[in-house]
Amino acid sequence: MFYNIINSERRSGDSATVMNPRTNEALWEVTVAHETNLNDAVKSARVSFELWKLLSLEERQRYLLKLADELEQRRDEIHAPLAAETGKSSLLANMEIDDTLTFIRFNASQSLPDKVEYENDKLKIVSTHHPIGMVGAICPWNFPLVLAVTKIAAALVMGNCIIVKSSPFTPCATSKLAELATSVLPRGVLQVLNGDNEVGRLLTIHPGIDKISFTGSIATGKKVAESAARTLKRVTLELGGNDASVVCPDVDVKTVAAQVAAGVYVHQDIFEEFRDSFVEAVKDIKIDPSGDQSPLFSPIQNKMQYKLVKDLIADCRKKNYTLLCGGNTDDKHPGLFIAPVVVDQPPHDSRIVQLEQFGPIIPLTKWSTEVEMISMVNGTDTGLGGCVWVQNVDNAERIARKLEVGAVWINSAEAPNPYGYLSGWKQSGIGGEWGNQGLLSYSHTQTIQLCK
Repeated sequence: MFYNIINSERRSGDSATVMNPRTNEALWEVTVAHETNLNDAVKSARVSFELWKLLSLEERQRYLLKLADELEQRRDEIHAPLAAETGKSSLLANMEIDDTLTFIRFNASQSLPDKVEYENDKLKIVSTHHPIGMVGAICPWNFPLVLAVTKIAAALVMGNCIIVKSSPFTPCATSKLAELATSVLPRGVLQVLNGDNEVGRLLTIHPGIDKISFTGSIATGKKVAESAARTLKRVTLELGGNDASVVCPDVDVKTVAAQVAAGVYVHQDIFEEFRDSFVEAVKDIKIDPSGDQSPLFSPIQNKMQYKLVKDLIADCRKKNYTLLCGGNTDDKHPGLFIAPVVVDQPPHDSRIVQLEQFGPIIPLTKWSTEVEMISMVNGTDTGLGGCVWVQNVDNAERIARKLEVGAVWINSAEAPNPYGYLSGWKQSGIGGEWGNQGLLSYSHTQTIQLCK
């Protein structure tokens, strides 16, 4: 059983069942929060905030380091629910826990010191930073633990208290994290509520919440912004994006083909060779229903997303796009597995190119000139991230600076790094998090003008 964690206590009540996407079987019961639970959490956080914000930065940093040490020592208690509820292999679950610890320790090393913006013999202008207050964090199902902790660690080090609303599909690992944190953090500083979209809605309109940090879909993000506007809450939105991988003609084709796993834009000079190597690499992916082995391939996490991916595949077939491999559900296994799909040169305005898939369906697109490629990559309503694969790094940086996305990885698949600020462009979000700059989204900046 997993619980809401309110004022550092387990809170029982109505429950819901969490499913295992690898086996399509029930896992555990999780308590579901109601409005009274939210009110209790906000009340507790308000009391705790008055003391937490008065601690020195160094004291708050030490608390975060203690939290990271506690979680590392007890990682097995987090690993089991994380792997089971997400359907990730043991390897992938351990990678997410490693990233979680890295983000906590990174934020424990960060600060926003006062800065003298201007000074002469008559005037001194100083910028200083204060906590916002109560943060409501609404987290997704794909990386439930690390994406919760990126918000938790930044909020806490800046002196805020935080209430996390986990995805109803993957609440267990985050609930366990909060439970383990009760032995380290003061009461009410970190709390976790489980539940559906209604809990999230109540969080966004609650007058006791000062900021919402949301990671999720564009459609839901717009609703969050609308609800938060009623009380003029601060809002950070990290939303969807159909992130492109640009493959330049000077790469080692077989090496890069084995690493790329997103919408792929390949130069025409190597397109056929890359396509063949890429399809070969995709076909080599093996399904491990147990999750004990180390493949990076996982089932779709939930039935709702499973249906969306199947609908995308059906749309490709209906439009007579060429599917180079895959496209079938895996009837040998009871879980939500779909064999990886590679779609050969779908039109730029197709759903598979324009939408975020959250599933193993990859479009391959050919380009001839850099101008053409930049136009295709930028020709969507989203701009979260992208990758550029090239031997000449100078060319990669030039291309990267022309892409209308918040983050670009060069010669690497997308990988979280706490030092890199993450901010979606266009409909991929508002504001940003991570890195030292991300601390600004969890603080009020105050300007002090001192006349001498």
